[in-house]
Amino acid sequence: MQITIVYWSGTGNTAAMAELIKEGAKDAGAEVKLLSVADADDSVLDADVLALGCPSMGAEVLEESEFEPFVCSIEGKLSGKKLALFGSYGWGDGEWMRNFDERVQNAGASLAAESLIVNDAPSGDEEQRCKAFGKAIAE
Repeated sequence: MQITIVYWSGTGNTAAMAELIKEGAKDAGAEVKLLSVADADDSVLDADVLALGCPSMGAEVLEESEFEPFVCSIEGKLSGKKLALFGSYGWGDGEWMRNFDERVQNAGASLAAESLIVNDAPSGDEEQRCKAFGKAIAE
């Protein structure tokens, strides 16, 4: 199983989640590629599972200068793809992730697992949740 994780992180919280998810997926036997969104292109769609990570920004939206344009660039190619979504937040109730879930599903993607959100930096139980998410998307 090939998993590609593409993320954007401003404070390092979502990057920490991405690393933990990678660890969990590798423990489950997956081959994992981890990329900053700045280094990603359409080739990420070749993975068995594409995991996309972005924190909540502003009024609960995706990061607008790099991540949102990337999602727009692949959105029309998501039909039939298996995705996993994750991100961190510091306020709100997860609206940005619910909107992201709906958006990718409307584009024809299926979700490999329930999307994962963590308040601030993952620690303790949240670290284990991130690893378990990685294992779940590798199955």
